[in-house]
Amino acid sequence: MSLAIIRELSNRYGADPSCVLAGGGNTSYKDEKYLYVKPSGVALADITESDFVKMEREVIRRVFSLPEYADAAEREAMVTKLMAFAVAGSGARRPSVEAPLHELMPFTYIVHLHPAAVNGLTCSQNGPEECAKLFPEALWIPETDPGFTLAKTVHDASVKYEAAHGRPASMIFLQNHGVFVGGNSAQEIDAAYDRILSTLRTVYEKAGIAATAPGTGELDEAFAFELAPKLRGWLGDGRTPKTVKTLAPFQTARGAFTPDHIVYAKSYSLISDDPTEAEILAFEQKHGYKPFVVEVPGKAVFCAGATGKGAETVALLARDGALVQQLTAAFGGPRTLSDAGRGFIENWEAESYRKKVAGGASVRLSGKVAVVTGGAQGFGYGIAEELAAEGATVIIADLNAAGAEAAAAKLKAPGGAGAVAVNIADESSVESMVRAVVLACGGIDLFVANAGVLKAGSVKSFEKRDWEFVTSVNYTGYFLCVKHVSAVMARQNACCAAWTDIVQVNSKSGLVGSNRNGAYAGSKFGTVGLTQSFALELVADRIKVNSVCPGNFFDGPLWSDPEKGLFVQYLNSGKVPGAKTVADVKLHYEKQIPMHRGCYPSDVAKAIVYAVCQSYETGQAIPVTGGQVMLN
Repeated sequence: MSLAIIRELSNRYGADPSCVLAGGGNTSYKDEKYLYVKPSGVALADITESDFVKMEREVIRRVFSLPEYADAAEREAMVTKLMAFAVAGSGARRPSVEAPLHELMPFTYIVHLHPAAVNGLTCSQNGPEECAKLFPEALWIPETDPGFTLAKTVHDASVKYEAAHGRPASMIFLQNHGVFVGGNSAQEIDAAYDRILSTLRTVYEKAGIAATAPGTGELDEAFAFELAPKLRGWLGDGRTPKTVKTLAPFQTARGAFTPDHIVYAKSYSLISDDPTEAEILAFEQKHGYKPFVVEVPGKAVFCAGATGKGAETVALLARDGALVQQLTAAFGGPRTLSDAGRGFIENWEAESYRKKVAGGASVRLSGKVAVVTGGAQGFGYGIAEELAAEGATVIIADLNAAGAEAAAAKLKAPGGAGAVAVNIADESSVESMVRAVVLACGGIDLFVANAGVLKAGSVKSFEKRDWEFVTSVNYTGYFLCVKHVSAVMARQNACCAAWTDIVQVNSKSGLVGSNRNGAYAGSKFGTVGLTQSFALELVADRIKVNSVCPGNFFDGPLWSDPEKGLFVQYLNSGKVPGAKTVADVKLHYEKQIPMHRGCYPSDVAKAIVYAVCQSYETGQAIPVTGGQVMLN
């Protein structure tokens, strides 16, 4: 089936970062009556056959006969309406803005990509002449505004090309944009791209130019660790900080090369040896926006986005822009978009729509960086899932580094997810965790101190080493995390009017005593005192500190692990009189809960989100126990 072929081509090229970044590029298939084109905002790597927008070809072609209105906004509005009218059926997504170009190329399949290797040619001073030498059969289109103007320009040039050559152009290079390739089979598409990319690789090799990302210097971690939290506030809107990803230093692009670079990373970066808030404000006054990329020569490059995923996208495009700039040396040096072309893209509604769709919907924790310790499994992972669904960029911190990586990989986090190893009982490990998060995201908005351990037993026989183990993790570990996390939060809050949150996952055993469980209950009672004390001190830094006190999570490994779970421990220690099996122990605990069930991670996550969203709540221990424990 032909839709299956274009889907396979789309997924394959879309998953190749040397061809596609940030979901860019578009593809299509056409039959006699309909064009099936990639919708705006959908990534090629993930597109399915049902995602393609079905459009009536005869209606699309009307765009080529539209009058050339002097008012660009009015003209583009007409084209947008015409493209919407061409969509067959209701409820479909908005088609790619380049649907008319797909229609005018008389081939079954069209694949439009923006490889850096190609843009080294299209964004160079000598691009037209060099393209004619390397690809004499191709059609070259000078820099043209996207939308109607580009469609009409390519249409007219294609008519002349076919008249002169007796065949349509199957390869169209767009200056400062990328390349369109048409073919009547997947093999023809692949053969064309193989020839284009291999030819350009040969040119770069002969010129001695690396066709990979620019070589980076050594990252000044200490400098970046101090500056990144401040940049979060300075680059934000005053109340909502940006997420900032730190890269090793490289020379960023000195101008805008393609529409994708503008849409995601803006036209210019701020270059400064020591960035200040005043410099950022001056940059905003000059360009109309705050920088998305800040280069500190020889020290670091900072890339800012609304979320972790957004910052990652900016970083990808910043590196790509630098690579394109590097490659243009093979063709006479860089040629950036004209001021008029750059201004058109910056204000083009269609590209704003694409970025909005790709960015996803805004929810309560959108833009917040949340760290969850002990998040690789069980309760912690369940909390991480809920925070991700609320829009947070989630970093899973765990003693099990491989488990944290695996958990982050499977986490469905629209804002992005990451992992870091940590032993919260080891101060140097905690310091390393905080540093890693700051370099990856710029700072922390929500720290969920979830990691903990439990060893049950009678005070008459409990081993001192077990007592110290529980205390070192549950009590001292909480202190160490707050010590280092609060310092970063204070630094970023000094540059932004926002508040940040530390939420400790405590226990109902921190509110009432627990028989034959003194080490655990004592550590939890103690950390309620820490929460109250930290809250009183850190309020001056606009940091709220709260605890949530869950009931028993019977379904998690803490309770249900067949070898080390609490059900087994309590059975073996005789904590539940008369219990002969694990099932007896579980039933005993379920009967103690008025709601007759255990606590779920979603119950705790709701309490955590409440603590974050409630601007007038700090120093509290919030029960989440199904009525088993109530505050007096």
